Amino acid sequence: MAKDIIICIVIISLIVCFNIVTQKHTNNKIRETTENLEELREAILEEKANDDLMGKIQKINEQWENANKKMSYYIEHDELEKVKTELAELSANLEIEEYSQALPIVDRTIYILEHIKEKVSLNLKNIF
Repeated sequence: MAKDIIICIVIISLIVCFNIVTQKHTNNKIRETTENLEELREAILEEKANDDLMGKIQKINEQWENANKKMSYYIEHDELEKVKTELAELSANLEIEEYSQALPIVDRTIYILEHIKEKVSLNLKNIF
């Protein structure tokens, strides 16, 4: 009986530790991506040169691809795919210089990132 309790405690502790590590990683990557998207939003509003905007969106895409590789192990692929789709649409709009259509995409992408962050957080709402 005592062995069973110890094994259960060890398993639960490992699960909680793994969740804490993955949550920190997710929060850091989402925070970085959100900050870069907000910088891109400000650059769009200031109507900077298209080369500067394309450089920023390429940086965001590369950063998201690197984060996506690790997060795909523990986050639903549908959620990650939504961000990738929005970034692709954002890149296309910036490429053809449709800045008025790019701004709502930036906002949607930030919203999706915040949704992912909330979804993977360890709280009672997500447990039950």
